[in-house]
Amino acid sequence: MSLLNIFDVSGSAMSAETVRLNTTASNLANAQSVTSNFADTYRARHPVFAAHAVADTDAAAGGDDGNALGVKVLGIVESSAPLTMRYEPEHPLANEAGYVAYPNVNVVQEMADMISATRAFQMNVEVLNSARTLAERVLTLGQ
Repeated sequence: MSLLNIFDVSGSAMSAETVRLNTTASNLANAQSVTSNFADTYRARHPVFAAHAVADTDAAAGGDDGNALGVKVLGIVESSAPLTMRYEPEHPLANEAGYVAYPNVNVVQEMADMISATRAFQMNVEVLNSARTLAERVLTLGQ
């Protein structure tokens, strides 16, 4: 794996964490939203990640033929957890039994996911900065 692949791997991880942060923000924004139709009630969404090979530039030049693994987003899936039903007969969107369906968003879990995604993003920024510093030092060796 070449030094340049570090930029590809960290960049793909940062892109994936950005998707994770955006879906978490969407979940938190809709945590208390209700609709009159239970089928239209917001459901928590979560991204699905997978490792994928990042083309190695050294392999084309006859160097190491190993591939680096990056991260790609396969998609975003809705949670299958049941909706939260609350008995609020005075609510204008309550059904005939007096229940209102709230989204299946666990705010505590979403906040923990947001903290985790933020820290992962920050760590990948540090990896990029370290790789940049290393590349700059390698370039100054020939002077």
